[in-house]
Amino acid sequence: MSIRSYARRARIRAISAAAIAGIALIAVAGCSSGGAASTSTGSATKGNITWWGWSPEPGSATEYIKAFNKVYPDIHVTFKQLQIAGYDAGLRPALASKVGPDVFDVAPGGGIGSVEEYYQNASDLAPAVQKSLGSDWKSKVAPIGIDSLTVKGKLTGLSVGSTFAGNLWINQDIFDKYHLTPPTTLDEWADVCKALATQKQGCFVQGAGQVAFDQDTLQSIADSVKPGVWTAASKGDAKWTDPTIVQALTIWKKMFSNGIMNEGALGLQQYPDANNAFLSGKYAMVMMGTWYMQYATESGATAAVSAAGVANAKPFNMISIPFPDVAGNGNPPSMYGDSDYGLAVNAKSNNQAAAKTFVTWITTSKAGQQVVGNVLTDIPSLNGVQPDWSNVELVDQGSQQSNLQNLIKTTTTVKEPRLSLVSSQLQQAIGVAATSVAQGSASPQQAAATLQSTAGGK
Repeated sequence: MSIRSYARRARIRAISAAAIAGIALIAVAGCSSGGAASTSTGSATKGNITWWGWSPEPGSATEYIKAFNKVYPDIHVTFKQLQIAGYDAGLRPALASKVGPDVFDVAPGGGIGSVEEYYQNASDLAPAVQKSLGSDWKSKVAPIGIDSLTVKGKLTGLSVGSTFAGNLWINQDIFDKYHLTPPTTLDEWADVCKALATQKQGCFVQGAGQVAFDQDTLQSIADSVKPGVWTAASKGDAKWTDPTIVQALTIWKKMFSNGIMNEGALGLQQYPDANNAFLSGKYAMVMMGTWYMQYATESGATAAVSAAGVANAKPFNMISIPFPDVAGNGNPPSMYGDSDYGLAVNAKSNNQAAAKTFVTWITTSKAGQQVVGNVLTDIPSLNGVQPDWSNVELVDQGSQQSNLQNLIKTTTTVKEPRLSLVSSQLQQAIGVAATSVAQGSASPQQAAATLQSTAGGK
């Protein structure tokens, strides 16, 4: 598609000036998956716009829109959440048609909502953010949200905020009930699971059928073995057959045999299966990142526990803990992250002006970013914005606020990306390696060799 677009633009430049009007229509068509883009941008302060995304949760989206409408009451925003597994299948044909959303989520890397895939469907938002923040706008927002959402010079999406992985979440109430201490090593982790098994209480849950989250666990294991090798391999600066990766796959396999990994993990998705199992209290631990902070709030927890199928939902005390030192090498636990998602404006939209008003308000205004920060789904993109804890009601303020503040502080030192280096092909290869090792159909060495040949060449 991109090759055809560039060829079309080249032909256009060669045509005489007398045909400029016709050329413009052809060029726009080349940028919008074969359809004609709108030349009408509409009103910047009035209109009805639709927003499709897999994130945030509908409750958070409602908070964002409610706050936005205090400033722009005449722009009506309708949010439609698509399931992660079906997002691309739903969005792709919608953008190719004339009825696609005005605003849609994009993300770094080759996974869901890949900015690399959808950049041709989106308007360049650089002029809009410059208008909002001034010519020095790049110094006012997190760099992680600029580079990872820019494709071929086009700022395809504006980052709502960042998320990071590399930690576990525990149900502190379960740990307190059984007088258990959070694990710090692989052996302690297995011992906790054995103790919970005697109480018929689930221990750790992972939807190992969903690759992106296996990738998180494997990256944390690899960083425990030797920090930085996973990222180096993702860049092509190290081989996937590096002993660190082989050992990480070996530890991953051990988690399936020593009682840490839940029964049937390979047949589960992280969303909704593992998420619901943890939130409903069936398991005491889950591998999720900073986006899970939202469930520490009274309102977020109540809604999430209810959505997990629990009648008369009662929030529980949820605490973040560092990923255990599973390799036993004494390496400090590390976090890694990217822009969570960006908001893109459909190049075909007839409401581009209103859509850009909404997108820039959420992502660049202090008021919009304060709402994002207080919801605790994302760490705000606008520099200097932190959660206003006086307006954040946690389930257990005494223990959770300091825990969350420390987690956020930890992310300020992050140097490794989470998804932005991972192409669709590489992600599929990581999934094959994780699954084949867990099933026992390949040894860690064999899986690493296959991963290298599939994703990294010889």
